[in-house]
Amino acid sequence: MLISEKQKQILALLSDGEFHSGTELAELLGVSRSAICKQLNGLSVLGLHHSAVSGKGYRLERALELLELSKILASVSEVNQSILSTLEVHDTLPSTNSYLAELAQNNATSGFACFAEHQTAGKGRRGRQWISPYGCNLYLSVLWRFQQGGIASTSGLSLAIGVAVIRVLKSHGFTDVGLKWPNDIYCQGKKLGGILIEVSGESDGPCSVVIGLGLNLFLSESQGQEITQDWTDLTKLTSKPISRNKLAAAVLNELLTILKCYEQVGIAPYVAEWRSYDCLKGLSAVLYVGQQTIEGVVEGINDQGLLLLKKQDGSVQAYASGEVSFSASGL
Repeated sequence: MLISEKQKQILALLSDGEFHSGTELAELLGVSRSAICKQLNGLSVLGLHHSAVSGKGYRLERALELLELSKILASVSEVNQSILSTLEVHDTLPSTNSYLAELAQNNATSGFACFAEHQTAGKGRRGRQWISPYGCNLYLSVLWRFQQGGIASTSGLSLAIGVAVIRVLKSHGFTDVGLKWPNDIYCQGKKLGGILIEVSGESDGPCSVVIGLGLNLFLSESQGQEITQDWTDLTKLTSKPISRNKLAAAVLNELLTILKCYEQVGIAPYVAEWRSYDCLKGLSAVLYVGQQTIEGVVEGINDQGLLLLKKQDGSVQAYASGEVSFSASGL
C-alpha cells in the first residue's frame, strides 16, 4: 500500500502522540472531517493504529518520528558526505536492497544509500521476509562498488558492517549487544537486527555490493508474532527516547567510514573487535550448510572471518557460510 500525501500530512500532525481534534485536522488539511476519518482508517493497514475519543479527537497509539533527509544529512560527517553520491528516504519500497540492486544494474554510482519507512517485501537471509512496519524501525541499504579483488574480497564484509552497527549502538548507551555469526545483531539471546549482503560482478574484477540493514527500534507484539525466532527491539532495552533520525545518521556514517577503506584493508582491522562482540563463542550449536547439519561448539572466528566449529571428535573446522542455530538459554 502506498501512503497518500494527505496521510503523510496527518501523520506529521499526529506524530507527537497527542490528541488533535477532527475539526483542527480538517481545517489544516482543507478536507472534511469524514475524509480525515477515512484517511486514518487507511493507515491501519500499515500498522499505524489510532484511538478516537469524543471531545478530544484522534491520537496515534504511540508517538512517531518520521525520517527526514535534511536531518540525517546534517549529522553525516563532511568526509562521508563527499563519498555519499545519493541519499534517498522513501515512504514505501518492496525492499531497499532490491531497489538498489536494480539501480546497480543501471549503473548507479557507488555510495548510493536509501532508507524506507516501510517495506512490503523486506528481505532477510535465505529468502525469509523481514517484518517492516511503517515508521518504527530502520531499513537501510547502501550500494558500494569495489574495483579490485573481485567477489572474494567481500567475504568478510558482513562482519565489518556488524562491527559498525555495534559501535553505533554502544555509543547510544546500548551495552549488552553482540554479534551472531555471520550477520545478526543480538541482545540477551534475542535478535535485534540483521545484515544482508548481496554481491554481483566478476570473480576477480570489479563487483558491486548492496549492504542491507534492518534494525528493530519498536515492534508491537502483534507484529512480532510474524517473526519465527526470539526477537527484541531498542525500545525494550531503554526507557530513554530514541531519535530515529539521529540513529539513522549515525549508522550511515559508521557504515560509510568502514566502506571507504574496506577495499584496501579488508577484514583484518575488525577481527579482534568482532571477537569481543561474539555472542556464540563457547556455545553448543548446529550449523546448517545446504542439506548438511554439523553439530559442535563454536570456537569463534579465524583471521579471515570464517566460523570455527569444534566437532564431537575434537577437530576444529572453519566454515565460510551457513546458518547457526543455538540455545538462547546459554546466553
